[in-house]
Amino acid sequence: MTAPSALRAPSYEVVAVVGATAAGKSDLAVELARTLGGEVVNADSMQLYRGMDIGTAKLAEEERRGVPHHLLDIWDVTAAASVAEYQRLARAEIDRLLAEGRVPVLVGGSGLYVRSAIDVMDFPGTDPAVRARLEGELETRGSGVLHARLAETDPAAARAILPSNGRRVVRALEVIEITGRPFTAHLPRRESVYDTLQIGVGVPRPELDERIARRVDRMWESGLVEEVGALERVGLRRGRTASRALGYQQVLTALAGGCTLEEARSETVRATKRFARRQDSWFRRDPRVHWLSGAAEDRGRLSARALGLLERPVTA
Repeated sequence: MTAPSALRAPSYEVVAVVGATAAGKSDLAVELARTLGGEVVNADSMQLYRGMDIGTAKLAEEERRGVPHHLLDIWDVTAAASVAEYQRLARAEIDRLLAEGRVPVLVGGSGLYVRSAIDVMDFPGTDPAVRARLEGELETRGSGVLHARLAETDPAAARAILPSNGRRVVRALEVIEITGRPFTAHLPRRESVYDTLQIGVGVPRPELDERIARRVDRMWESGLVEEVGALERVGLRRGRTASRALGYQQVLTALAGGCTLEEARSETVRATKRFARRQDSWFRRDPRVHWLSGAAEDRGRLSARALGLLERPVTA
């Protein structure tokens, strides 16, 4: 498969398709990879987990249209997510594809994972004793107390991390304690490792909300409850990351008797809409992202417009 002549040179090393959930990123990534002779590299943190297919809207084999997809189904649901490990795996895939003359098309809405793959981002080590002590405090005193401590030592980190996200609060405090530097000093800088074109797919909020509601309905109809039940039997509840995924967390609550399945469905829709707003805000803060409309009336032209962004004038 060869790229169109208009895109031959010079071009970008990596294409990243980003934006909110249900915006249409996955389909665009497949189309770009088919046209450019590339392959897709997943940057959705929950699609890394084996068996989490329906609830993460993982493309079925036929929907991938023959385009190889990488970094799907690599972790058990009991494994804790690791951005550092993802960074290692993603860059290895990107480097391999570049060496083979293929275009890596990174796609996903997990902002930190995208940035870890394409931007300068260092990960401090961990100290088991410090981590255990902080996790003990989290268990006995709650995340609010630890978040207040974080606000005193690193106000910027406290603003970026929700008080309810105990796992991230613990990690931020651990990094501060073992490095003696603010947690925010280790966050990604807008300094690229690869020559990357970032394409943002934007959808007007009312339309995106409708898409999310329809998507959740399809997930329920396609067997999300059964999928969660099967994953529960292999340890989903023990997975500190996977068990909190949208849809999975709500169904687990229903299966435990905490709510009805219909209430779980409604809460999944609400939570996903909130999450989509946070995703959109994250990516729109990055001025390097080129935004294209993924609205229904523009979807037929989305691929052509994205390919137009890849064209670079040849200068003497």
